[in-house]
Amino acid sequence: MSANEDQEMELEALRSIYEGDESFRELSPVSFQYRIGENGDPKAFLIEISWTETYPQTPPILSMNAFFNNTISSAVKQSILAKLQEAVEANLGTAMTYTLFEYAKDNKEQFMENHNPINSATSISNIISIETPNTAPSSKKKDKKEQLSKAQKRKLADKTDHKGELPRGWNWVDVVKLSKTGSKDDE
Repeated sequence: MSANEDQEMELEALRSIYEGDESFRELSPVSFQYRIGENGDPKAFLIEISWTETYPQTPPILSMNAFFNNTISSAVKQSILAKLQEAVEANLGTAMTYTLFEYAKDNKEQFMENHNPINSATSISNIISIETPNTAPSSKKKDKKEQLSKAQKRKLADKTDHKGELPRGWNWVDVVKLSKTGSKDDE
């Protein structure tokens, strides 16, 4: 089989296996992402696998550069990629995207044992708190409410009942008047 035929078969298999799996994302027909771990899990990470033109005879491109992985230190990322690269070399020549994702899921705890989350949230909140004094004066301005005159308020009150609702049938057309005018036209 040619590389393209192998890729088409693997693509079809991946789509059927991961259909409905929120962790799997097909970025393009040759590039895929998989989130290892649940959303909100501090040890969750995202792996991106991109196929080369001659994949599976040549290794795919593995990446952990997604924004999702910002809290993971580069040393841990390199460690995970090195372990995945070993799995790539063991499976070279066969369809391995599913195998790599499953390998990462099975070894998640081992991969992330040295992980200490980099707290990027504090640096973001510092940036936000630095920016907020500049935006605060503009938020103090209140939108002016539309002011009604006494006459307008009285007219509005006369149209509505004590609850502020219009009476039932306020927009109905007088059927009797319409039927009388319609019959004159018919004669």
